[in-house]
Amino acid sequence: MQNEIEGIKARNARVEADKAWETSITRRIIIAIATYICIAVFLVLINAPNPYFNSLVPTAAYILSTLSMPFLKNFWIKNFYKK
Repeated sequence: MQNEIEGIKARNARVEADKAWETSITRRIIIAIATYICIAVFLVLINAPNPYFNSLVPTAAYILSTLSMPFLKNFWIKNFYKK
């Protein structure tokens, strides 16, 4: 019985850590930087004009989408989630 409780506690700790990572500002910053770099490299390779500036557009869109997610999540839970 004690082993099962310890297993559940360990699982809960992993789940809490995963949730903390998913909602962390660090994760959002890393993804924004990776998005910027990938788009900038792509735009440079295809010789697009102003690749470094134009790479800000999808990066900004990602950041804006993460800012709206808590609101949309709460709205969805309140209005659509049925348990």
